[in-house]
Amino acid sequence: MYLIGYDIGSSSVKATLLEAETGKAVANATSPVKEMDIIAVRSGWAEQNPQSWWDNLKAATQQMLAKSSVDTADIKAIGISYQMHGLVLVDSQKRVLRPAIIWCDSRAVEIGDKAFEQIGQQKCLEHLLNSPGNFTASKLKWVKDNEPDIYKKIHKAMLPGDYIAMKLTDKIATTLSGLSEGVLWDFQKQQLADLVLDYYGIDNDLIQEVIPTFSVQGELTRQAANELGLKAETVVSYRAGDQPNNALSLNVLNPGEIAATAGTSGVVYGIGDKPNYDSKSRVNTFAHVNYTKDNPRFGVLLCVNGTGILNSWLKNNIANGLDYPQMNELASKVPIGSDGLTILPFGNGAERTLGNKDIGSMIHGLKFNTHNKAHLLRAGQEGIVFALNYGLEIMRNMGVQIKRVKAGDANMFLSPLFREAFATITGATVELYNADGSVGAARGAGVGAGIYKDCKEAFVGLKYISKIEPNEKLKSDYSRAYQNWLAVLKTQIGVE
Repeated sequence: MYLIGYDIGSSSVKATLLEAETGKAVANATSPVKEMDIIAVRSGWAEQNPQSWWDNLKAATQQMLAKSSVDTADIKAIGISYQMHGLVLVDSQKRVLRPAIIWCDSRAVEIGDKAFEQIGQQKCLEHLLNSPGNFTASKLKWVKDNEPDIYKKIHKAMLPGDYIAMKLTDKIATTLSGLSEGVLWDFQKQQLADLVLDYYGIDNDLIQEVIPTFSVQGELTRQAANELGLKAETVVSYRAGDQPNNALSLNVLNPGEIAATAGTSGVVYGIGDKPNYDSKSRVNTFAHVNYTKDNPRFGVLLCVNGTGILNSWLKNNIANGLDYPQMNELASKVPIGSDGLTILPFGNGAERTLGNKDIGSMIHGLKFNTHNKAHLLRAGQEGIVFALNYGLEIMRNMGVQIKRVKAGDANMFLSPLFREAFATITGATVELYNADGSVGAARGAGVGAGIYKDCKEAFVGLKYISKIEPNEKLKSDYSRAYQNWLAVLKTQIGVE
C-alpha cells in the first residue's frame, strides 16, 4: 500500500511515493529543474500562474511513477502541502481569474495595517491572534479595491493548496488551519472571522466550506487521474500549509516542540496549547494541523522571507559556477563575522519581524582590499541565521523556550556552517531527520484516509540523522558578529 505526498512550493513542486507500512520513500521527483518564475509586475509584488503548479505537479508525478514499478491501484491516498498565505480566485466554472498573489507579495501591507488600527489592535489579537497584516484576507480586499471587474466574477477565494485539491477532486473546500493562516478564523467565536470580512466588505459566500485537515476530502476525478497517470477515485485525505506540514513531517505536534526549515524562506515554528500572540504581530499564531476546539494546538510562526533565496542569489550572481557544497566549503575558510562584512537578507518582500517593512537586502561594510567572494558567501549565511535569531528573540519574549529544534536534513541545514551558526547563536540543540514536505504530506494522507490509526503510527520510517550542539568555544565570536549585524539592522529600521 502506498501514499503520495505533494509539496507545492513557490520554487518547485515535489512529489514523493511513500510505502505506508515501512514509511520508506520509494520514489520522488521535483519539477521544474530550474526554479519556477515569480512574476513581479511592480516592486513588492509577487505572483504565479496556478496552472504552472498543476503542470509541474503532473510532470513530477509522471517522473516519480517512472522511477517506480508500483501498481497505481496500490496507491490509496494523496496529501497536499502548499505555500501559505496565497490567494487564488476562481469563477463559477472553476476558471482562474488572475495570477495568484503569493506569500511574499507586499501589496496589501497598508490595507492590513489600517484594518489592525480601525478594527482595534487588541480586538484583532484576541480574536484572530494576528493583525490582518499582509495575509490572504487583505490580499482579497486589494483585489476588491483595485480590480473590481475581476472581483465581481469571483465564485470562491482559495489558498494554493485548495486550488490543487480542486484540480484533483473538482471539489472546493478549505480547512480551519487554512482559514487561520489567511486571518479568516475567529478563535474566540470558533467561526469565520466576520469582524475582518465585514470590515473589508467581503461576502462570506466567497469563502469555502470548512473540512477537517485529516479527512477524506474528495476523490481523484477521471480527468485528473488520466492527466496524472493515477487511478480514478484515489482519495485526497490531507492538506496543510507548508510550515504546519513541515512540523507534522518532523512529528512536532505537542506543546513545547519546535520545528525549523530554511528553504526559500526560513521558518521556526513552535507548538503551544494556548492562544498566545505578539502584541505587534511580528510573529504569527495559527491553528496547527491537529487543532481542535477541545484540544487546541497552536503554531507560533517566525518567518524570514529572504533565506534560501539569498543563498540562491549568491550562487547565481557571485559564486561563479560553484555548487552549494563548494560555496559552503569556501565560506568556511573565512572567520566568524566575515571580517566585519554583514548582509541583511531582507530582499524578498515585506518582513513580518520588521513590522511588515520592506527594507530590501543590504551588504554593509564591504572593503575592497579585505573582502572577497568567500566573505560574501559566509556573510550571507550568517545574515540568515542572525535574522532568524532576531525573530527568535520575539518568540522568547512570548515565553517560547528554544532549547531543541527539529529540522529536515535539507536546504540550508545541509550547510555545516549554517548548522553550527544556528545552534550556537540560538543556544538550541538542532536535530536533523530524513523529512521533507512531500513526505510529511504523504504521512498526513495516511492519517486522513485511516490507513494509520493515528499520527504516532504515521511516523514509522522517520529517521534521526544527526545532532548539532551549540559550540560554546565559538559563542562569544558569534555573539559579537550578531551584535554588529544587529547594529546595522537597527540603523536601517530606525530603532535605537
